[in-house]
Amino acid sequence: MSCIKDWPVADRPREKLLSTGPAALSDTELLVLILRSGHAGIGTTALDLSRHLPSCFGSLRAMASAAAAELCQVPGIGPAKAAELLALGELARRFAATPLPPGARFTNSRDVFAHYHERLRDRKKEVFLALLLDSKNRILPEIQVSEGSLNASIVHPREVFQPVIRESAAAVLFVHNHPSGDPSPSREDLELTSRLRDAGALMGVRVLDHIIIGSGRYVSLADQGLIE
Repeated sequence: MSCIKDWPVADRPREKLLSTGPAALSDTELLVLILRSGHAGIGTTALDLSRHLPSCFGSLRAMASAAAAELCQVPGIGPAKAAELLALGELARRFAATPLPPGARFTNSRDVFAHYHERLRDRKKEVFLALLLDSKNRILPEIQVSEGSLNASIVHPREVFQPVIRESAAAVLFVHNHPSGDPSPSREDLELTSRLRDAGALMGVRVLDHIIIGSGRYVSLADQGLIE
């Protein structure tokens, strides 16, 4: 049975979610609830589209990160359904990006990775963040310093330390992503970290770490002994 209305009521995605909770649904069933209908013109149901869509992009994550034009290339997906899928992906990213409350702490580099991984791993450009800390290493504001090209993020010490001075931060921790998914530090990453560390030393601000986030992996320059 390929038509959901022909399924037993208890097995239909909406009724199943309401009775047992969303965790009980498969990826396909959840997509059915998002798409709601198929495309009568080409004879596809919402179930057909939900089964086919992730395989077109290789994974749900890749599908959620696709552009509208890419989604619309899939038969049965027009602008309206593409917009629904893009909204779903953006909501997921915003949920992952929920800011830390002031006064929270990171105790190690893995805590930082865990908080920022989902937010940064699929970004198509490098995003460079500065986490300002007080004298007890408690979180003050988070500042996005720059959003660069696919291969580089242009960061100047002046742009980094202006908010540090304004917020009277005692220390700073840097985070940025590598769109390639490989978090190995580049020569430019190491040179930038050295410049920022030296600038911080001149102003009495400790640079605690520079964490580079890739896909499922990260590198902490402090853990590698590259920040003293």
